[in-house]
Amino acid sequence: MDEAIGDLSSRMRDIFRLVVEAYIERGVPIGSKMLAGSVSLSPASIRGVMQELEERGLLTHPHTSAGRIPTESGLRLFVDGIMQASVPGERERAAIEAQLRDRPIEQALDAATSMLSGLSACAGVILAPKQEQRLRQLSFVPLDRTRALAVLVGIDGSVENRVVPLSPGTNAAQLVEVGNFVSARLSGLTLGEAVARLRTEVAERRQAIDSAAAELVAAGLAAWSIDLDQRPLLIVRGQANLIDAAAAADLDHVRRLLEELEDRQEIARVLEGARSAEGCRIFIGSEHRMFALSGSSVIAAPWRGSEGQVVGVVGVIGPTRLNYARVVPMVDFTAQALTRMMES
Repeated sequence: MDEAIGDLSSRMRDIFRLVVEAYIERGVPIGSKMLAGSVSLSPASIRGVMQELEERGLLTHPHTSAGRIPTESGLRLFVDGIMQASVPGERERAAIEAQLRDRPIEQALDAATSMLSGLSACAGVILAPKQEQRLRQLSFVPLDRTRALAVLVGIDGSVENRVVPLSPGTNAAQLVEVGNFVSARLSGLTLGEAVARLRTEVAERRQAIDSAAAELVAAGLAAWSIDLDQRPLLIVRGQANLIDAAAAADLDHVRRLLEELEDRQEIARVLEGARSAEGCRIFIGSEHRMFALSGSSVIAAPWRGSEGQVVGVVGVIGPTRLNYARVVPMVDFTAQALTRMMES
């Protein structure tokens, strides 16, 4: 279905807009009697128009109700062709900016995500710049003659484990020597810095461990660095907002959405799709394969660093009936506020 707003008569546009707005506000199927006081048409005439809209694929009706709800195609047409976005109020703008003021960036991002979640009654999400891991210590626990468990501890207390292959003849004493070397020479460095320093010392023959042990450390750190660099910092707040009175009638969809929000790598991929957008990008329901089952929507906008480059994406995830006219400009304002924070 590729319906255009210009293909609808003025009467159809009016009825369609009223149905969508009433559905977004109430979360229930909308019948002709609900609209009778808003237009100068009889309930019978309204039902006729709603039937035409259903035949065009813009409305549908649950089998248990005579009322209509917009389809995903209908919501897309509404967002692109009818919706009139409202500018966030002064109090909302001030509340968002207050969360970004005089805080370390990690705290500011967390607070802004929670604030956006509360204001939109959705789950707030933010894809932040990747944070380089700094090394505290690296130790190896032998598993057998060919493998060891490498344990990396970061300055922030995070722990990463990985099984690594050992060169023939590597013994437990050498593994202890490796750990002592890392603690003495590489602690406090990022993984990339640690690899560079280690290779420099090997090249200049200043290393306190032999070349085979040094290569074991370098290979492990390099692999970790690549792995961690591919994991974006994703903050998700306000999942509880998704369970409201209207959602109680469709708990299966809510449960699926909550399960989807647990898949952080997939959520990050969804947000990555908004990095190239000039403003807000909107995914409605099955427009993104991740939300085909839960019937959810994503509104996301990129935010930029001091040199104008895109460094992250902020947005909300909620039911398809979310208040697009209110939430879209709110997400856009939050992205602008984050950009201003990075520029200051």
